[in-house]
Amino acid sequence: MSTSSVAPPASGRRPAWAEGLDELRAAATTEPGRLRVIGAVLALLVVLFGTVTAWQVADRAAAADDVVEHSQPLTADAASIYRSLADADTTAAGGFLAGVEGSAATRDRYDRDIATAAELLAKASRSSGGSDDAGEQIARLNRQLPRYTGLVETARANNRQGLPLGGAYLRYANERMRTELLPAARALYDAETRRLAADYADAEARPWAAVAAGVAAVGALGWAQRRHYRRTNRVFNRGLVAATTASVAVLLWLVAGHVVARAELTASYAHGARSLRVLNEARIDALQARGDENLTLVARGAVLTDDQQDFYEAGFRSGMKDLAGTGDHGAAAAGSRLGRALALADDEAGRDPVREALTQVRQWQARHAQARASDEKGDYDRALAKVIGADGSTGESFDRVAAGLQKALVHEQGEFRSAADKGRGALGGLPVGAGVLAALGALGAILGIGRRLAEYR
Repeated sequence: MSTSSVAPPASGRRPAWAEGLDELRAAATTEPGRLRVIGAVLALLVVLFGTVTAWQVADRAAAADDVVEHSQPLTADAASIYRSLADADTTAAGGFLAGVEGSAATRDRYDRDIATAAELLAKASRSSGGSDDAGEQIARLNRQLPRYTGLVETARANNRQGLPLGGAYLRYANERMRTELLPAARALYDAETRRLAADYADAEARPWAAVAAGVAAVGALGWAQRRHYRRTNRVFNRGLVAATTASVAVLLWLVAGHVVARAELTASYAHGARSLRVLNEARIDALQARGDENLTLVARGAVLTDDQQDFYEAGFRSGMKDLAGTGDHGAAAAGSRLGRALALADDEAGRDPVREALTQVRQWQARHAQARASDEKGDYDRALAKVIGADGSTGESFDRVAAGLQKALVHEQGEFRSAADKGRGALGGLPVGAGVLAALGALGAILGIGRRLAEYR
């Protein structure tokens, strides 16, 4: 039986990479060899600078686009879902108070609110892919909304027949709204707000890697030109000057573009997104206070808090405190929604509608006090007229509050969009420009070193 054996490798044989390294080291001992290494390193640094700049700026520009086109609109839609649901609940209670004759006047508004909420939920479901929190809340809302509308319809049917059970069904519908629908809508709004904050953070992140690569490239080019001057006594090498100019241009463009973009995006958040959030919360507070005010007359003391106060009247007072503070006159409390909205508004066009809303809130509080006084004296009809009447009612004040807040929202939305568009516009063209200038810079470095090499031929 024969055996075969593999011959061992020749002793002293070295890997190819080691031999190549030795050749490179040997070449670097001569000036032409050193110039070739310097040229390759300069071209690599300039190309690396352009590549990192294009990548980081493109990433931030995409995040800025998401802020303007995706996350902020989704946040606004989530706020509109909450508002539509709260308004539907308020309108249902108002229609119930108005009786059979008045229910047709509010039915269309209620139907529009429910249709708007359903439409926006469908839109959010299509647009919120990848967000488990948002998807969970959307599914919860889709399950609970038909149950709520069914309870409202049952309440209306009983009310048309003059059955007192209608009030109980309406209170149960309101409880469902408070404990299921509105918390889910709030959680959806919070999830979209977190996404908006994350997109802002990505868009405003400083491009440290690109800046570091740029400083390294410019520094290396400066060193190469100084070396060229000391060895040849020539002040300029055109190729290296062109490469340095291109690299400095990209570095300055990067820094200036990012500074402008960050400033505008910060302004869009401080005077746009934050203002919109506070105004949306103020509108929600007003809607919930209005719903509590209506249900105070529907329930007639049937629902009490733990300390035996009327549940809905306590809710109204709490909502008013959050909205504007507890005072009957004067400016809004600093920590209230309207107080914060005034502080965040950066011009009179933004402050004026908030001030008007505050004036109407104070009038609403005064009229509500009159309605409560009439109800406590047993004059239910007068109290009802003060709440849902055509003239001089709290409903009239509420509508004016809502109109003022809507005007402020429109203004702040415009402020947000203007600043955010400027922010993302400051980054426009920079990824492509950085790539083109880096390519030109690398070519300049190669040509500049090549000219020196030609002198050795």
